[in-house]
Amino acid sequence: MDEALLEAHAAAEAGEVPVGCVIVRNNAVIVRTFNRTLADRDPTAHAELLAIRAAAAALGSERLTDCDLYVTLEPCAMCAAAMSFARIRRLYYAAADPKGGAVENGVRFFASPTCHHRPEVYGGIAEGDAAGLLKDFFRARR
Repeated sequence: MDEALLEAHAAAEAGEVPVGCVIVRNNAVIVRTFNRTLADRDPTAHAELLAIRAAAAALGSERLTDCDLYVTLEPCAMCAAAMSFARIRRLYYAAADPKGGAVENGVRFFASPTCHHRPEVYGGIAEGDAAGLLKDFFRARR
């Protein structure tokens, strides 16, 4: 999660919502990224989607069955669906997102009977650090 937090800080420095993500396989980081919705002018350029795309390209497979995803904010429905389709093995996230999250809040995507694949989910890892970064970022913008 420390690596994902570094990416979140880089996102904040770039003026993006500070969400960072890394994908790990065999205890090695294979992809690291952060939100780029503003830079890419793409509403789907969430850190998780960018990481999944890059990992699939790096591994030459659309299935990331032996990969774990670390992200600093609870994923939204779009990102949770992408994790399911990619067959991510484990999801680790830092801060809960009562407003936009879709894992333990909102639609609870992985609990849906139509969900194709459910990763193991571990939330609240370094939650204070990630939540503080997000609060500081938005406070500075108001």
